Amino acid sequence: MTLYEELVRRGLIAQVTDEKEISEMINNGKATFYIGFDPTADSLHVGHFMALCLMKRLQMAGNKPIVLIGGGTAMIGDPSGKTDMRKMMTKETIAHNVECFKKQMSRFIDFSDDKAIIVNNGDWLLDLNYVDVLREVGACFSVNKMLTFECYKQRMERGLTFLEFNYMIMQSYDFYMLFQKYGCNMQFGGDDQWANMLGGTELIRKKLGKDAHAMTITLLLNSEGKKMGKTEKGAVWLDPEKTSPYDFFQYWRNVGDADVIKCLKMLTFVPVEQIEEMEKTMEGAELNKAKELLAYELTKLVHGEEEADKALNAAKALFAGGADNSDMPSTEIPAAEIGDGINILDLLIKTGLVPSKSEGRRLVQQNGIAVDDVKVTDPNALIKIDDSVVIKKGKKIFHKAVRA
Repeated sequence: MTLYEELVRRGLIAQVTDEKEISEMINNGKATFYIGFDPTADSLHVGHFMALCLMKRLQMAGNKPIVLIGGGTAMIGDPSGKTDMRKMMTKETIAHNVECFKKQMSRFIDFSDDKAIIVNNGDWLLDLNYVDVLREVGACFSVNKMLTFECYKQRMERGLTFLEFNYMIMQSYDFYMLFQKYGCNMQFGGDDQWANMLGGTELIRKKLGKDAHAMTITLLLNSEGKKMGKTEKGAVWLDPEKTSPYDFFQYWRNVGDADVIKCLKMLTFVPVEQIEEMEKTMEGAELNKAKELLAYELTKLVHGEEEADKALNAAKALFAGGADNSDMPSTEIPAAEIGDGINILDLLIKTGLVPSKSEGRRLVQQNGIAVDDVKVTDPNALIKIDDSVVIKKGKKIFHKAVRA
């Protein structure tokens, strides 16, 4: 099985422009490819995971990744999949986020000996002369054609700013620059990026001639992937300070039954043949084993084997109804605030399990909260904490409150 065949078998390929050439290049380790990441936060999140795993797969086969950090495009904001204009960030915030991305990506990509490079499109976009852009780049784009793309059509009724309208031109210019500066001959992106990516391919061929090789691949569920990791507490981040390794493990351990095999194929390096065998017996205990494998493999990839082992042991202890829970997320509460007992709603807020007392009251009244395996049904209940208690929210979220 070739690399390209494996990518198809894992469900990672949606659309391509030149399938025969693309498959030959990546199978033979001849692709210099890029994937772009706009630094809209100071941490990568689960929505970036598929792209990072794909880059790792391709690099392992001898292809060279270019990580493009959107220090320039982040000044504009991609309208694709957005119902409103994204909040504009300062240059200082963007620069900070870029450095955070670089640090996290080194866990996935090998940047030693020029095996991969990180570039920032702010290095060329921010110094562009506006009139030059209009003459050299703008002339290659048809406004009529741009308005037919879904990324713009869905914003027309609510209002599309001229600022955002330029995003496709800027992203296309990225590919044009990467092609010339680094010999980048292939781009990957989510299925919501197809129009922007085609723009880059067409720009290269219009500016440099039909013989210029510039190819495009989109990933099947990357736009859906951007929605992954959205929980009631916020995004699932790769930064352990934002999402603990245990919470990261639990997120994947509790993924929907219908998504387990899909995630194993797309996001892990478990042999696809093994996953397909698992798929034949996906019921009951076997389904739970598959979820556990998914959670362990991804936690190990992001946080290392030691943290993955800790999270696995803590999860097994919970599902077994006891044992060591030392690796469970916990909150220390001063003894003075607990006294002889702390109100359950106050306890839920202090542990971060609910954002407000009204939400806590709703959960308690709907039998959604248990303390040390005992359901709490009275919003006025006082919880005694001599040493520590384990709070269970719903069926899947556990948190330890510790008397300090």
